[in-house]
Amino acid sequence: MKFNIAIIINNNLMKRFTNFFSELGEATLLFWAVLKALPRIFRDRTLVLAQMSHIGVDSLPLVLLVSIFTGAIAAWQAAYQMKGLAPLSLVGGITSRVIIIELGPVLTGIIIAGRVGASIAAELGTMKVTEQIDALEIMAISPSRYLAMPRILATTIMMPVLVIFANIIAIVGAFIVSNMFLGISKQVFFDSLKTFFYTGDVVGALVKSGIFGLMTSLAGCHIGFRTDGGAEGVGISTIRSFVVSSAMILIADYFLWFFLF
Repeated sequence: MKFNIAIIINNNLMKRFTNFFSELGEATLLFWAVLKALPRIFRDRTLVLAQMSHIGVDSLPLVLLVSIFTGAIAAWQAAYQMKGLAPLSLVGGITSRVIIIELGPVLTGIIIAGRVGASIAAELGTMKVTEQIDALEIMAISPSRYLAMPRILATTIMMPVLVIFANIIAIVGAFIVSNMFLGISKQVFFDSLKTFFYTGDVVGALVKSGIFGLMTSLAGCHIGFRTDGGAEGVGISTIRSFVVSSAMILIADYFLWFFLF
């Protein structure tokens, strides 16, 4: 009995291992197909601009709402952790640096994974199960060029833009809390910010956010193209896209620290 259970477990592990590398290969091929379609950006600019509006402009209110409370919480936490250990005059610089390097890119990436990545998977998954993608192929229109390329390119471009806005609003939130509740003056807060500010941190954060956007949109397109099983399959793909994208963002964030900072 124990021997049979061990065989079943090993078979399941082997199946998952094989599926992982199979999907990794398919995602790599999709990314390569998107790269080959980039020379057609100008001809497909309408598609790209529409996706940039949907991904960037439509996501901005939610990103800003989350960001201002992120900055406020960061200021409270910094003041609490520094109490008795360091002067509160350092709150502005410390919170701003944490926001720019880490909180802004990662939280914005997770927001986009939930709002955009899942949306891409649901949209393409619906097109897949209703055979609209098959119809495109019959008409000699590449789904990778017509559907994936605009979404992946738009997400990769708009993520750094969203992160810039998110960082600014989060710093404003940190300043409001510091000024109104912690008794830190405007001059002290922003002098501390200037002391801890490094251009390399901003560049690294924007590079990270671009990579997060690329991974999120690529995962959404890949999972959407693999959808089957009707409406239930679309729901599964939507959830899976968010889970995979969020996990990839956190894993990539860890490894990017070795190269960017």
